[in-house]
Amino acid sequence: MARIAGVNLPTQKRLEIGLTYIYGIGRSTAQTICRELELDPNEKVRDLTDEEVTKLRTYIDSELQVEGDLRRERAQAIKRLTEIGSYRGIRHRRGLPVRGQRTKTNARSRKGPAKTVGRGKKAK
Repeated sequence: MARIAGVNLPTQKRLEIGLTYIYGIGRSTAQTICRELELDPNEKVRDLTDEEVTKLRTYIDSELQVEGDLRRERAQAIKRLTEIGSYRGIRHRRGLPVRGQRTKTNARSRKGPAKTVGRGKKAK
């Protein structure tokens, strides 16, 4: 089992896909890593040799910011925006979309499930 940056990569998946389980590595970065280290992106993670796993681990540790460091940096950036009271910080604080999306409809992933509002009682 390959353990890189504190993450166990799934053994049954292709290398290109397995690398995306590491926070901060997406498809394009995974493809770049495979190209740089001259590894076959279609090879299964379980078929990697110890030498290849070591090569991957050293490359990712030295060249990329992943997992804890990246999470911490992003959290600090959001905290800074919130503290200075910027528009983006206020949107983060209220749990609303930050990048200008509409909120009259949609935005459910940011706002959570819809809260049904009743009509109230009819006056007699």
